[in-house]
Amino acid sequence: MGEEILSLLEGEIFSVWFLAGAALVFWMQAGFAMCEAGFTRAKNAGNIIMKNLMDFCIGTVMWFICGASLMLGPNIMNGFAGGFSFDVFTNYRNFDYSAFVFNLVFCATTATIVSGSMAERTKFSSYCLYSAVISAVIYPIEAHWTWGGGFLSAWGFHDYAGSNCIHMTGGICAFIGAWMLGPRIGKYEKDGKGKVTKVNAFPGHNLVIAALGVFILWLGWYGFNGAAATDVATLGSVFLTTTVAPSVATVVCMIYTWVRYGKPDVSMCLNASLAGLVAITAPCDVADCAGSAVIGAVAGLLVVFGVWFNDNITHVDDPVGAVAVHMLNGIWGTISVGLFATASAPGFAKAGIQEGLFYGGGFSQLVKQTGGMFITAAWTVLTICLTFAIIRKTVGLRVSEKEEILGLDTTEHGLPSAYAGFSIMDISNTMTMQVNENTNLGESDYEKASEAKRNAAVPVIMNKAEGIPDMDTGISKVVIITRLSRYDVLKRAMNELGVTGMTVTQVMGCGIEKGTGEKYRGVEIDATLLPKVKLEVVVSTIPVDEIIDVAKRTLYTGHIGDGKIFVYPVSRVVKIRTGEENHAALQDVE
Repeated sequence: MGEEILSLLEGEIFSVWFLAGAALVFWMQAGFAMCEAGFTRAKNAGNIIMKNLMDFCIGTVMWFICGASLMLGPNIMNGFAGGFSFDVFTNYRNFDYSAFVFNLVFCATTATIVSGSMAERTKFSSYCLYSAVISAVIYPIEAHWTWGGGFLSAWGFHDYAGSNCIHMTGGICAFIGAWMLGPRIGKYEKDGKGKVTKVNAFPGHNLVIAALGVFILWLGWYGFNGAAATDVATLGSVFLTTTVAPSVATVVCMIYTWVRYGKPDVSMCLNASLAGLVAITAPCDVADCAGSAVIGAVAGLLVVFGVWFNDNITHVDDPVGAVAVHMLNGIWGTISVGLFATASAPGFAKAGIQEGLFYGGGFSQLVKQTGGMFITAAWTVLTICLTFAIIRKTVGLRVSEKEEILGLDTTEHGLPSAYAGFSIMDISNTMTMQVNENTNLGESDYEKASEAKRNAAVPVIMNKAEGIPDMDTGISKVVIITRLSRYDVLKRAMNELGVTGMTVTQVMGCGIEKGTGEKYRGVEIDATLLPKVKLEVVVSTIPVDEIIDVAKRTLYTGHIGDGKIFVYPVSRVVKIRTGEENHAALQDVE
């Protein structure tokens, strides 16, 4: 009798832990939001927060409409999907609420992975559409194959918590989405034949927030991996492997980047922690400490390789490293079950699989893991390509050049800044930027550059003195701020236009200087204070538009921060020597 009570009590405790684990996985949405926002630029922070909020909320709607049925319903079509059921509406009294919520939060994780790789240039409406499709169809069907009683589970394929079903699937969607979307403006420099000659770094605006996101994710991962455990031994082992793998991955990544780049890379180590967590997710219940350490070590190197490979080989612009973290390490984690599964792990007996190759089990489980991974990958590639293609042909995937340059907070949400009340200087988008990797607009020829790129490189600010009488004098003051090195060529251009009188002031600006040796994610970059020049001219007979056009053509090099032009109306000009005023006072300087 006592044993029955203890067994019943233990079952109730683990049922509560099951839901507590679901809450931890939900909290991971905050981690993804912080991580993505920190790794990207300040002008898009509000958009990123909105996306991470909506993919869960949209996912919830799609989940109770059809997603839960497709994943958890009874097998149809030989285990391809679950049958449609509306028990959540029609039989609520007897509904499995816990399974519904638990699997929902995992579904939302799959959708949010895609957000990071496509950040800073995706239409918000398009994001909502493909997030809905992932939650409604793509994830539920392939997850049914493994966790809903589908054909992969019957075959003996094992993915305890989602290296394959969640992370690889989300990572593949992220890779294809970023590839179809194209890189952010200025990410890659190309020669005349279109070949990429240089990769530019876009530093995240807040690595502190990104680090907070990683810690939140790591905490949530104990629920992600451990919530399904039904005994203390398995739970304890899962917690151990979920701690060892990311720790080793981070240490290995730190040492590697220290040796390769001269200093340990902060952002890459943050990615490495997540890579280790992704890799251990599938085998966390069947691996031991030694196996977890090896899995983590490979993950720590694989994430660095993945970032480099995307930047330099595929030229797929992934702002947060989601492809390297989730796709590559999701694949590695899935395969590692077939290498490191051991009967000594407490969860091995319940897994119903064979030991891995390195523990004497031969190739049998490895073949199953590899086959299941390829089947899931094929389904994901097919469905997400179709989804993105339809969206691109209908509502479009990408925002305009102008919207991307201005930032999605303003153009997509009408939000002036996600940091209202703070004095924010985004070094990737300031008028005092020196030529640098983070400001390249991708086109150095003024004639070939689009109007949006021209205006981003040398913006013109027209200042109107509204409410002040007698301003219609036909006289204007033009103020041009640019790099000191451009002064001579600018002065010559102004002289050729007929401007002979000008006031010149040397000022200082914050920017990025090439050649200093510091690196961000393997790309050289550093901040320093650099000299600028402010040139002021007052004109009446020379059209202001001609001054602006000549200045823009002269200063344009294809970078944000080539210069900035301000135009002011002038109410009165007095020449002290002769007493002449307005137009007459300017005749010897134009």
